[in-house]
Amino acid sequence: MIYLVEDDNSIRELVAYTLHSAGFVAEGFEKPSAFWAAIEKEIPSLILLDLMLPEEDGISILKKLRASSKTKKVPIILLTAKGSEFDKVIGLDNGADDYVAKPFGMMELLARVKALLRRAEGEEESSEHTLGGLSVSQARHEVTVDGKEVILTLKEFELLSLLIENKGKVLTRDQLLNSIWGYGFDGENRTIDVHIRTLRQKLGDWGQNIETVRGVGYKIGGSL
Repeated sequence: MIYLVEDDNSIRELVAYTLHSAGFVAEGFEKPSAFWAAIEKEIPSLILLDLMLPEEDGISILKKLRASSKTKKVPIILLTAKGSEFDKVIGLDNGADDYVAKPFGMMELLARVKALLRRAEGEEESSEHTLGGLSVSQARHEVTVDGKEVILTLKEFELLSLLIENKGKVLTRDQLLNSIWGYGFDGENRTIDVHIRTLRQKLGDWGQNIETVRGVGYKIGGSL
């Protein structure tokens, strides 16, 4: 089930039609109150969330979704105004997994939905990594620092996992974008920088081990 929260009737109906045509079960909501009522009955596999809404703005909804144990790991794609860099950064900082800027093509949106669902529902690996107090479990999709759980979004988790798997190696921003978004992502390289900044904040002192290689990209320190 995919939930779409969008107050523009034409956009909501077109997106729902596109999702249904692609074989997805989807339900659209004009108002946040109807969306919250639906959440109480069924947790969706993915949420498409507009930022400019009646009753309650999208960032407020996003924060509540990430604060709830029931929805904190549900993939969320934001629908933002074209050129709204501030909204994109705020959305990513508050746990959104991706965004598309209006006006967007239906095929582009569908590709992003499929990619995010594929990663969220992909095969679970049994591997675990432990580095200097940090533990990452692929099977449980869990991260702890000194035994304390750290809540990450799907993209943050994948970014951290990729850096750990390549410990000591420098990964460029383009490599990180292509590996994690995986569908010819045409957004700004700043997307990676925002996720790295948020990762460092959430990981506390351990976050200092994510090193910036100026003009190139990022790496996990090889001394761990």
